[in-house]
Amino acid sequence: MPDISRRKFVSLAAAAPLAASPLLDGFPVSAAFGKVPPAPPALTLSDKARQRIQKYNLPNISLISHEGKQVHFYDDLVKDKAVTLNFFFANCDEICPLVTANLARVQKLLGRQVGRDIHMYSFTLKPAEDTVSVIWQYRRKFGAGPGWTFFTAKPDDMEKLRRAIGFSYPDPAIDADKTQHIGNVRYGNEPLMLWSACPGMAHAQWIAETLEWMVHPEQNRVQAP
Repeated sequence: MPDISRRKFVSLAAAAPLAASPLLDGFPVSAAFGKVPPAPPALTLSDKARQRIQKYNLPNISLISHEGKQVHFYDDLVKDKAVTLNFFFANCDEICPLVTANLARVQKLLGRQVGRDIHMYSFTLKPAEDTVSVIWQYRRKFGAGPGWTFFTAKPDDMEKLRRAIGFSYPDPAIDADKTQHIGNVRYGNEPLMLWSACPGMAHAQWIAETLEWMVHPEQNRVQAP
């Protein structure tokens, strides 16, 4: 048996853990030394429901704001927020200007809540025509204030968003005609999974009160007798 000096034995022993490291592949190193990392918390039924809504109805598509800023629909605009969503196109001379003007009245009624408690978003139905410059001018025309943002996008992405959040007709012929688009406003509190819609031409005071309830539903519940 070869004679191994004390110094050589110590050096071999120090190298042993490194030589054995391939045996730890796929196993947390901390666990090998008695420190098991905590497991991620299990998803609740509410978490799963929220994820399902996001997957099927709130696609994380890329959008460009009237200020030229690129954002993602779910991550940047909707997640953890209370929002209003509606569609328009700049050269519309029917329902679009009426709804936009009515939403401008809603914004004035809500005051500083817009951009803080409630975020208002409008999306063009004709992204091929409505460039950043066009939607910027359209927004200015109606006096939209801070907290109300207008968006354009790639046509395919905007179409995906329109269908996902329910702004479509079952009849394909009617749905393809942008002049027949639904003049509704969808609103929701994403973390609470409260979603509904109303006519864009509903009384501005009623819309504003509904949005305030959506933000703070716990303060507006009717007490049981």
